[in-house]
Amino acid sequence: MNVYQFYDNGLAHASYAILSEGQIALIDPARNPQPYLDYAKHHGAKISLVIETHPHADFVSSHLELHKLTGANLYTSRLVAAEYPHIPFDDGDQILLGNVSLKAINTPGHSPDSICILLSDESNLPYAVFTGDTLFVGDVGRPDLRENVGNITEKAAALARQLYRSTREKLMALPADVIVYPAHGPGSLCGKNMSDDLQSTIGREISDNYALQPMSEETFVALIMDQQPFVPKYFAYDVMLNKKGAPPYSVAIAAIPTLNSLEERTMDTLIVDARPAAQFKAGHLPGAINIPDGLRFETWLGSIVNPGEVYYLLAEDTEQLQLLTAKAAKIGYEQQIAGLAVITKGPLQSAPLDLANFTNNQQDYTIVDIRNRQEVDANPIFNGSVNIPLPDLREHLHLLPGEKPIVVHCAGGYRSAIGSSIITAALPDAVVFDLGSHIAEFTTVS
Repeated sequence: MNVYQFYDNGLAHASYAILSEGQIALIDPARNPQPYLDYAKHHGAKISLVIETHPHADFVSSHLELHKLTGANLYTSRLVAAEYPHIPFDDGDQILLGNVSLKAINTPGHSPDSICILLSDESNLPYAVFTGDTLFVGDVGRPDLRENVGNITEKAAALARQLYRSTREKLMALPADVIVYPAHGPGSLCGKNMSDDLQSTIGREISDNYALQPMSEETFVALIMDQQPFVPKYFAYDVMLNKKGAPPYSVAIAAIPTLNSLEERTMDTLIVDARPAAQFKAGHLPGAINIPDGLRFETWLGSIVNPGEVYYLLAEDTEQLQLLTAKAAKIGYEQQIAGLAVITKGPLQSAPLDLANFTNNQQDYTIVDIRNRQEVDANPIFNGSVNIPLPDLREHLHLLPGEKPIVVHCAGGYRSAIGSSIITAALPDAVVFDLGSHIAEFTTVS
């Protein structure tokens, strides 16, 4: 038996292959099926089954495509009411894979239809548990993503109560040496306190995980619901897409048109320019939003652009466009791309901020803080600033007073590049500056 972890740093997503006697089980595979096909080919093995621990909110799975490519059986909880061909997999159900077995454990809490998968070895002893988004290293799954989406909807507090019982009655009851393989690591928005480690044991989590310490159900509910991160716009969309099954990856990518010239674009369609912020500021198209490529590009794309909103995707060269398209596909947003185009420079430039003038005359500017509210509460920077978190900015531009020049800041400079471009695109007559990395010079200001 061999367990292999595939890890995507961009979405902090872990998927798994279990290999036993020439048969492979995949758990929570990412959108691109090729790495799993390559793994099977390398080992001369067959992908026999794919298990979804729940309909994921933060990435699109390739389960349906893998079924069509390999004939693998698909398994998920009957509570999902999945629209793709599948075999229900719930409490007590067991699958044999070579000389090992996989057993379903219903663990509602992160979602009403979550399952964990217990892997038993050749001697039928519990070896590892694949916990999906129920249990992470150092954390548990957030319970607030299924209030309005999915086959079963549930209020966050009710799901948190279910999570309390799932962790205490089912996962914590497993032997201490059982390995914990979660679906996410640090940086994922499916939790709030994940460790840097990508695997653990039940015993270690019982000892170290804040959410598994002795406490009442009421205390647990309040603790888990407090200070959860924001919910990107694309999360509900991905839940429903995963419930249905995504179109084939390569086909969807190939269907995206490439523009021979930027003049071919439709003028009222959103433009996402993914070049570095400095290049964007040196010359960009009117109305363009700058989401610089980076580790979390796909998360910010799905937090700024609405599901179903058509957009052009621009980059500095064709190689970068291919990479960005693959990132967009990870969240199902390749289907919204109206066209791809290379851009070297546009007609509009962003005016540089006179830092000395701003430092000495802050009252002459409208300062827009686009950090999350928890960040602002923990570390206020400018008195009188307007706090509009970046994911909400496009919908709340009416809150900005228009008589002063606008200075946008975040905690480090990446988000402020996005935010300042959003305001400039929507309010072309406004004077907008990006404080960028200079925010470090003001972090002691009260």
